Amino acid sequence: MTTGNVSRLTGDGLVAYSDPVSSLRVEQPRDHDRAVAVLRESYAAVPPGVPVRLAKRTSNLFRPRTATGSPGLDVSGLDGVLGVDPTTRTAEVQGMCTYERLVDATLPHGLMPLVVPQLRTITLGGAVTGLGIESTSFHNGLPHESVVEMDVLTGDGRIVTARPDGEHADLFTAFPNSMGSLGYATRLRIELQPIGRYVALRNVRFTDLDALVTAIGEVMDTGRYAGRRVDAMDGVMFATDESYLILGTFTDTASRVGDYTGQAIYYRSVRERTEDALTAYHYLWRWDTDWFWCSRAFGAQHPVLRRLWPARYRRSDVYHRLVNLEHRYGMAARVDRWRGRPPRERVVQDVEIPLDGTAGFLRWFARNVPMTPVWLCPLRLREPTGPGSATVWPLYPMRPDEAYVNVGFWGTVPVAAGAADGDVNRAVEWAVSEAGGHKSLYSDAYYDRATFDRLYGGATYRAVKGRYDPDHRLTGLYEKAVGRQ
Repeated sequence: MTTGNVSRLTGDGLVAYSDPVSSLRVEQPRDHDRAVAVLRESYAAVPPGVPVRLAKRTSNLFRPRTATGSPGLDVSGLDGVLGVDPTTRTAEVQGMCTYERLVDATLPHGLMPLVVPQLRTITLGGAVTGLGIESTSFHNGLPHESVVEMDVLTGDGRIVTARPDGEHADLFTAFPNSMGSLGYATRLRIELQPIGRYVALRNVRFTDLDALVTAIGEVMDTGRYAGRRVDAMDGVMFATDESYLILGTFTDTASRVGDYTGQAIYYRSVRERTEDALTAYHYLWRWDTDWFWCSRAFGAQHPVLRRLWPARYRRSDVYHRLVNLEHRYGMAARVDRWRGRPPRERVVQDVEIPLDGTAGFLRWFARNVPMTPVWLCPLRLREPTGPGSATVWPLYPMRPDEAYVNVGFWGTVPVAAGAADGDVNRAVEWAVSEAGGHKSLYSDAYYDRATFDRLYGGATYRAVKGRYDPDHRLTGLYEKAVGRQ
């Protein structure tokens, strides 16, 4: 797949494109009703008391889970785009459709989902039930806020259509961050927004974290920075005295366009260039090629190995499979023990910190967690102007009038002498709570149940669980997030 006709590749990773959208693939119609029937049949075949899982080839979870003998629910026919309506700027999408496939269907219309999570194989249903975020979140919120309606297979085996109002409004608002414990989305109608052929980028350096936070607040309040419109915003902290805001503007014109799918590596360009541009397609997947910066753990950023590593395998799902192999066989851990190195703790987290506390949290992080770079993604709950928007999402209760920054950090740290595996993650949880923030639940969590219920809408969750999964066929949220079931 290409996003344009490359006319020239330069040594610094810049290319010129004549048509950046012409080769994108558009989805074909599929038998959605039959796929739903197959899913329901596979659900009915799971014996009572056996954990229910999806039979998916890919996952973006970092929580190890207890093995189960269940073959998993058959979602093989629920991975496509049912339709794109350029007039209403909406799309009908099946729940297991990846954002990669969704973007392929919307970009030919000059449209994109309001928020496109940064990894290709994140599914739309997964981003809604498990949260997602990206550089448009500073004005578009989170992916579930652009959902107009959705069909959900509930724990009691029904298919219900949930909307912001009506009979199943309680399920609609409790579904985000329920992590599949209330049901699985089979179809979603979502809003779309225009995007240009290119995204012009400014990489603005800051040597002071308070100045960085002030600039983020300016963009969130005005949608502009230094006199220019900002359509997308994220950032990187390399050190407390070196951080960057990456400010994107959607445009239909660009003379020289970057390409970071070859030898050039995107996150390094943030330090090297004050101005850049990418095709819309390459902008949406700019972090996927090197899994932000985490591909360096596999040698994929070494110049020689990078030339030998086929480009089609430089993508996040491949790296995730390599991580799973290490979790299963522990080869690197055995080598570390043989070399006399200390064991390492996995610290893979995304946390939301109120804007006013972001600089303080980042300074705490730099002192206590030896890990750089760190991703920064400002966000605010979406204004309630569209049919799919809302201001209260009880299982992830962010304040609608509050500006936040998502801080993402992904890697391992050595377990210090006298410490235990998990101590750093517990310290992060403490610091996030002290800052008035929340953390996503796709990775390790250590909360006791009372704290978990307080942070993640326990009372609302129990009420909705009792209505839609009264026999508790689906694993509970706490059991999934903390109990690793």
